[in-house]
Amino acid sequence: MRPMKLVSTLSLVVALAACATTGARPPAAAAPGAAPQIPTQLPRDVRPLHYSISIAPDAPNLRFTGSALIDVNVLSATDTIIVNALDLDFASVTLDAGPRARVTVDADAQTATFHFPAPLTPGRHRLAIDYSGKINTQAVGLFALDYQSDQGPKRALFTQFEASDARRMFPGWDEPAFRTPYDLRVAVPAGQQSVGNMPEAGREMRPDGSAIVTFRTTPAMSSYLVFLAVGEFDRITAAAPGGTEVGVVTRRGAGEQGRWALESQRQILPWYNAYFGTPYPLPKLDNVAGPGSSQFFGAMENWGAIFSFENILLVDPAITTEARRQQIFSVDAHEMAHQWFGDLVTMAWWDDIWLNEGFASWMATKSTAAIHPEWETYLERVDGREAAITLDSLRTTHPVVQHIVTPDQMSQAFDAITYQKGEAVITMLEDYVGETAWRDGVRAYIRAHRLGNTQSDDLWRAIETAARRPVTAIAHDFTLQPGVPLIRVESATCAGGRTQVSLRQGQFSRDNPDGQPLAWRVPVVAAAGGAAARTMVEGGAAQLAVPGCGPLVVNYGQAGYYRTLYSAPLLARLIQDYARLRPLDQIGLLADNWALGLAGYQPASAALDMADAAPANANDRLLSRIATILGQIQAMYAGDPAHQAMVRAYASAKLGPAMRRLGWTPRAGESSSDSVLRNTLIATLGDLGDPAVVGEANRRFSTGDPSATAGPLRETILGIVAANADAATWERLRAMARDERNPLIKVQLYGLLGSVRDPALAQRALDLALTPEPGATNSSRIIGAVAAEHPDLAFDFSLAHREQVEALVDASSRTRFLAGLASRSADPAMIDKLRQYADRYMTPQSRAPADRAIASIQDRLRVRRDRLPDISRWFEARRAG
Repeated sequence: MRPMKLVSTLSLVVALAACATTGARPPAAAAPGAAPQIPTQLPRDVRPLHYSISIAPDAPNLRFTGSALIDVNVLSATDTIIVNALDLDFASVTLDAGPRARVTVDADAQTATFHFPAPLTPGRHRLAIDYSGKINTQAVGLFALDYQSDQGPKRALFTQFEASDARRMFPGWDEPAFRTPYDLRVAVPAGQQSVGNMPEAGREMRPDGSAIVTFRTTPAMSSYLVFLAVGEFDRITAAAPGGTEVGVVTRRGAGEQGRWALESQRQILPWYNAYFGTPYPLPKLDNVAGPGSSQFFGAMENWGAIFSFENILLVDPAITTEARRQQIFSVDAHEMAHQWFGDLVTMAWWDDIWLNEGFASWMATKSTAAIHPEWETYLERVDGREAAITLDSLRTTHPVVQHIVTPDQMSQAFDAITYQKGEAVITMLEDYVGETAWRDGVRAYIRAHRLGNTQSDDLWRAIETAARRPVTAIAHDFTLQPGVPLIRVESATCAGGRTQVSLRQGQFSRDNPDGQPLAWRVPVVAAAGGAAARTMVEGGAAQLAVPGCGPLVVNYGQAGYYRTLYSAPLLARLIQDYARLRPLDQIGLLADNWALGLAGYQPASAALDMADAAPANANDRLLSRIATILGQIQAMYAGDPAHQAMVRAYASAKLGPAMRRLGWTPRAGESSSDSVLRNTLIATLGDLGDPAVVGEANRRFSTGDPSATAGPLRETILGIVAANADAATWERLRAMARDERNPLIKVQLYGLLGSVRDPALAQRALDLALTPEPGATNSSRIIGAVAAEHPDLAFDFSLAHREQVEALVDASSRTRFLAGLASRSADPAMIDKLRQYADRYMTPQSRAPADRAIASIQDRLRVRRDRLPDISRWFEARRAG
């Protein structure tokens, strides 16, 4: 067997590691015009030109048979062809209708080698493969989702191929750089429908009522974007401006629940057509809803046929909150942005997956803010930044552009660095060059690379050309090296109506604050009551003259990806004037100073002073941020009821005015922000154990109040009830879950069973997860819910039942699941448990999730040891006062 090859960028990784210890800049990328090195796990001597794939599912037995006709171009004489294949059994392989090839399979490498009796001549050939495979019960490859209907149990089939699971349904070149057209045919049972990337091209009916459905040929695309679904479906459609047919596909009887998503697609598509300057190129765009859930993804951007789990696509008036409606729109916007960034133009290798995900996240925020300004989506920018910095400020972080070799690493790449840091860096660079120049650069990039593959530098060159400003060097600083810049505001003095500011750049780290900092070129925006001023902190320092002499806000507008550390007098001035600042800067400053306090750069109580200065009529998102911080503090005091009572009393006093204003009953015509905040406040106060809120939630549940059975408060009320459940209440919730036929509600109810505080009931939930009752895709959700409150219990249980638990998790995500369960632990013993688990069950290339969980636990222990005393003194002083 020919050994697996990988064109490696190892030299870049080694150089970046050197940068991390010396503070040097990362190496420059290849000069324009240099041949890019695209990694591969397959030989380059044979390339696919076109696929014709036929699939005949046997859904009841979870098997399928397939045939693939693959036109290939043999570039150099060879007597073997190596393709990706996993869990496939080969019946016959021929080339140009010649003699059968001998097949050898390497399960570890996920490849099959076809051995031919004589060397193949260079040129075009046709490979014919007959094979069979299995239908999975988790969301990888071709998979089944079971659900209950009024007619009894049903099963629908879907596909999930990103990153490396197309090889589970058909053998081929399962790498993004191998773009080819696809023809897809599928055998569809009587009474069922099928969905593919393209509209149907033809249908051959059989005597038993089944059909062979053929779809139109796709454009050239990467294998991970191929999609197929078979089941009893409804499809609702609309014509978007420009003529494209948009559709939502659901299980039969649930079509109208997709109406909100359909209207969202109809609004988003023309906005994207205008922004990208290249119209959506396919004749239709469906969003296909699947019952159930996954611990690791909610939706997938298959070209022309997005897949989404029902809970983030369908609106059921009985359970859907306003926050969930907004999330449905945002997820739709994210996946639709991929139709250009990811599908029309695709990264050449998984090192640049952030080009797909970071850009789609940024585009979703931008389009949602434009189409629904009343939602104030731009205020969520800080939430994304904080999620990224949480990972990026530990030693176990990685660059945005990361070195990826194995399928495990491909799966692990879908994290907050890829999504949220990617989005934050794009936000910062767009702010630096300007919206128009950025848009023009994106349009040029799409035009130049449509139906092709790219690397990050292709985007930077397009932006740089459009903006006529240096972009690539700044982008490299933030994407080729890990970490978070720290901008220290060392002095600010007012003279002549201007504030003279001195800035120095360091690095923000939660577990290595005294290490040698890396170097970044950091675009900085500041304001002091007048017009904003801009500078580039380069070479470690900068001076800036800011109009006005008011409170100085660095990172004004919160577009920058960095922390800002103010001198004590400047911070005191900000706290004094905090109520006068814009909501976006209030939220950003609070997040920054809370993180800086927990990391030891300043007293943690400074952020609490800032939160205390927030007015009673503060923006809803600011109150939500304060609620989040109070919830974090409450968790730090686990086992300390006296201090938990202080936090609870403060939260009730701080959040009470907003809660009293909103009340428990939604008002006719109230704003969407009020609806979202009501749920947030009730959930937060309930989680903190506020007696009035917990009592009211339990009262509504026990008396069958309509708000506990349907409507926007249902999920929140049930969450509080479940968290505080006794055995009888837990069994009542279980009976509700077991008897529920609506998959949307069933998923939620089974998840709630794991969210209990009572350890004995949490153990009962874990035991339940290993039974068939919850359903194959719901059990891991229960285990994850237990881990949120009882991480040690969930990890120990899952390790003791490792094989059973791993069978409940998407195969490509198993290396993340168990380690993730332990990441919220505060027990020092868990660190050794995780190391032992990683040493025994993980390869050196796949152990990153365990290392990150260990780093998270160590950070949590440091915070409780070193920062909690300062926080305690703050709450004690409030109680004494």
